[in-house]
Amino acid sequence: MRCEEVFREIYNRDPDGVAFCPYRISPLGAHIDHQYGKINGLALDKGIHIAFSPKRNGVVELKSLNFPKRAQFHVNGIPEQKVGDWADHMRGAAKMLGEKYPLRTGLSAVIEGTLPVGGLSSSAAVIIAFLTALAQVNGIALGEWETIMMAKAAENRYVGVNCGKLDQSCEVLCRKDQLLYMDCRDDSYELIPMNPAMKPFRIAVLFSGLERSLATSAYNLRQDECKAAAYSLLAWAGMEYGKFGDTRLRDVPVEVFEAYKDRLPGSFLKRATHYFTEIARAEAGAEAWRRGDLDAYGQLVFESGRSSVENYECGCPELITMYDIMTATDGIYGGRFSGAGFKGCCMALIDPDKAEDVQQTVTEKYLRAYPHLEGKYSFHLCDSADGVQL
Repeated sequence: MRCEEVFREIYNRDPDGVAFCPYRISPLGAHIDHQYGKINGLALDKGIHIAFSPKRNGVVELKSLNFPKRAQFHVNGIPEQKVGDWADHMRGAAKMLGEKYPLRTGLSAVIEGTLPVGGLSSSAAVIIAFLTALAQVNGIALGEWETIMMAKAAENRYVGVNCGKLDQSCEVLCRKDQLLYMDCRDDSYELIPMNPAMKPFRIAVLFSGLERSLATSAYNLRQDECKAAAYSLLAWAGMEYGKFGDTRLRDVPVEVFEAYKDRLPGSFLKRATHYFTEIARAEAGAEAWRRGDLDAYGQLVFESGRSSVENYECGCPELITMYDIMTATDGIYGGRFSGAGFKGCCMALIDPDKAEDVQQTVTEKYLRAYPHLEGKYSFHLCDSADGVQL
């Protein structure tokens, strides 16, 4: 790994450890974790590596191989407000860890992301990898859910992204060749092994060539629209409701949605429609995976992608084009946007025997539509993996 090599070049010694957090895909359950829906997830064998050693003076010194500027801060002197650079994710992680545990030791670290930024929850992955390393040098043993919720708090409270816990849960709980099936209302989850009858597959990740900033996108607005739909439906049905910020579509019985959905304004109706159809797809997908029916599972993933375009309205033209190309490409079982879908990338479950043909077909058609993205667009093959590890 280059992060280890660069660490040696800078500090003239080996790092004491390397933390790895995988990227993740969520084939089903897209955009509903923050509404306490159900999700399907897989961790990838690509992710964030952090080579690190402790600094006893409490200073955190960071170099990223993906961003040019170095960052430095003290574990007990983190600004109350984010600075606005790539290291805010690490500051947020240190702040959340320091609120619960006394921190005395900082670290020197070199950070390496093994795929382009955007669409694979790289922000959650870098937070979790850094959190794991910082806890290690301070002698803190974090539990799985402690890590998940601390990483989520770093994004929500410090970085300013109102994400749910999908990304963090996948990157901590997932295991190789097992599908994470989680209920975001009560955090109950199951790891469903691959059925021996399932066809072999690999995971293709296709980067649009566009960069995106999630915190400044329509991501937070979509959540407010979901909450507004839930609030309205509960009121019309004469059901109890509390504060707007605490309301979720999971609070609304599907019968209430069906009875009152025609009263919802257009955008609220679309968001609610996506939620109720997507939670049904996540449930059906878990059962298809359980019985080893990859064709049925892939079809649900394609349907999820279509709903993301038409109901959640989160696809940029480039990703919608890529999605449309994938639906018509032989060898792809199913695919959709990965991440928020406001740029970033797509993912697909593909037949390994047809991987070269899939790559050639999608690449040629996509770059024909967007020739200016040649050299920025990229295609990568991945496999499933375990969650965060030292």
